[in-house]
Amino acid sequence: MKPRNYPHIPSSEITPEHLYRSRRRFMKGAGAIAMAALLAACGVPGAGGSGASSDPSPTDPDIPAPQAGNALTDEFGAPANTWDEITHYNNFFEFTTDKTKVAKLAQDYPTEPWKVEVGGLVENPRTFDLDDLRKMGEEERIYRLRCVEAWSMVIPWLGVPLAKLLKAVQPLSKAKYVRFQAIFDPDRLPGQQSPVYQWPYIEGLRLDEAMHDLTLLGTGLYGKPMPMQNGAPVRLIVPWKYGFKSIKSIVKIDLVEEMPISLWMAAAPNEYGFYANVNPEVNHPRWSQRTERRIGERKRRETLMFNGYAEQVAHLYAGMDLRKNF
Repeated sequence: MKPRNYPHIPSSEITPEHLYRSRRRFMKGAGAIAMAALLAACGVPGAGGSGASSDPSPTDPDIPAPQAGNALTDEFGAPANTWDEITHYNNFFEFTTDKTKVAKLAQDYPTEPWKVEVGGLVENPRTFDLDDLRKMGEEERIYRLRCVEAWSMVIPWLGVPLAKLLKAVQPLSKAKYVRFQAIFDPDRLPGQQSPVYQWPYIEGLRLDEAMHDLTLLGTGLYGKPMPMQNGAPVRLIVPWKYGFKSIKSIVKIDLVEEMPISLWMAAAPNEYGFYANVNPEVNHPRWSQRTERRIGERKRRETLMFNGYAEQVAHLYAGMDLRKNF
């Protein structure tokens, strides 16, 4: 069957289906045109709908103009996105669902002092501050970031391999998963006042995924401390998974025996699975994942299996049904 083409809808306008339905209860008397627009924003692939998308309009205000002259590139030679692009187009629902407003809302949020408590099924539970993490050895890693909404960036992160921290606490043999918890501060994080999600933000990895060399605890970007809108002061970075797995502003890490239920799994289990590996062959229920829009570019590009990191990570999923374990 020939893929259907849909008009381009900016990914900043895509609303999760369960959030759209909760909002709909408060809307009365809207005309058919307004309702059609809402349905389009909910289900049409601004970041790739249920079929192939048309290229973004050259006048789309949500797409930054192309930038030239960036010397930093990923291993495929793709240039890193600019500081302005990376720090002003952010998903951070604790603040707002509007990507273009996160930076302004986040600019005064305090990130010092900050501690990350690590415990659960470990021999040596510890609480780490930022200096403790930096002493483990920060590294620069230029990774691709692929959002589940089908937009992407190339980002020069600064961070510490998560394996170093986990080895320091010595996981017990019963530990099979790593559970991450983000800051919970509804007085200063307006998005956490919403009853739509089960706060705080929770994410999880299998232990072998967490111990993989590509997995980072991010502490900065472009050689600078991590901006709050990007998940300061400590966030997870798992480049072969969709961006929502890379939980921001982490305060607690536990080694556990049972698979953690993440915020997105609890909110929409048919749309967001535990693994969330980038896979162009497995569509989101409401849009295709075959292509993506690189921020700063006009044309869509093909999405790569495991976001291009298959050589490094495919063995982690040998024998698994990647459609079932999405």
